[in-house]
Amino acid sequence: MPDGHMSLPALAAIEAVVRTYLDGLYEGDGAKIAQAFHPVSHLYSVTDGVVADLPREEWLSRIASRPKPSAQGFTREDRILAIDMAGEDAACVKLNCCIPPRYFTDYLLLLKTSEGWKIVSKSFHVDMK
Repeated sequence: MPDGHMSLPALAAIEAVVRTYLDGLYEGDGAKIAQAFHPVSHLYSVTDGVVADLPREEWLSRIASRPKPSAQGFTREDRILAIDMAGEDAACVKLNCCIPPRYFTDYLLLLKTSEGWKIVSKSFHVDMK
């Protein structure tokens, strides 16, 4: 927005999408994750200087085949650290989440589509603890 203030309805809608993603991640629920991520979305990470590009459908397949964090008795640890909006149709969200022993910092790029806010890109860093 020109005056630098973020729209409260837009912030609430963005936070709802991110919460759906975090719920799906913890519950191992691919349907919730698919609801939050646009069909053309990709996940990006880097290992030993090489960028990995993972399409959404491949990531959802991996989620379906791994143990659910909630079923493993892991304490849910996630939090939104920042939401930065550009106008009324683009946003970047920084958050922390974990699937022990992996602790993630995610950067999510969201766009406001005709179906509402959707995550179109995720880049992440992982720490092993």
